[in-house]
Amino acid sequence: MAKLNAPGSARNDPAEDAMATVLRAEREAREAIERSKVEASQLAEASRSGARAVAERTERRIRAAVSAFERELAQRLGEIDAEAALIAAPHELSGDELSALDRAVRAIARELTGARP
Repeated sequence: MAKLNAPGSARNDPAEDAMATVLRAEREAREAIERSKVEASQLAEASRSGARAVAERTERRIRAAVSAFERELAQRLGEIDAEAALIAAPHELSGDELSALDRAVRAIARELTGARP
């Protein structure tokens, strides 16, 4: 069998030309497949990198929101504790308050016993 498309070959065999065309197309197809594999790998890595960036950004935003909520909660609990401390503190009645309380107790006692004012 003669070499395919050998330089200086005087014969121009259509079968050899067809075979050479097929082999060239096969080689080009393998090269295209390899390029596609490399591109797919690069695309996959870029996608993974993008997903990691989104996940990190989301995590930062969640931590910021939780931190703000915790600060607000701590402030509000402090206010509630301060209010509770004020409510729990004993209150010394002033003279006017004691007089008003005495009048109120007498009025209720009269009302309950049916006595006249």
